[in-house]
Amino acid sequence: MTHSEVEVNAQGRVTIPVQMRAELGLTPGHRLVAYVEDGRLVFEDRAHLLARIQEQVMRAAAGQGHAGSVVDELLADRRTEAAREDDRP
Repeated sequence: MTHSEVEVNAQGRVTIPVQMRAELGLTPGHRLVAYVEDGRLVFEDRAHLLARIQEQVMRAAAGQGHAGSVVDELLADRRTEAAREDDRP
């Protein structure tokens, strides 16, 4: 983990140190999501944030007995029903 002290200038801007930009692959125009969490200012890549939230949702769903997506569950239910219909005389 890279650490660096930065300063907020008079306009409220912060410069991300070059070694951190390189480590994260940040280039000019790269958009980040900023939020405050537990008294910390966090900048996160949108794709990383989305993947993290999706993982949290999947873990929460699995903890409640749901596996996969709602679409997967619906398809499984339809297949079960179709198999029952095929077994009827």
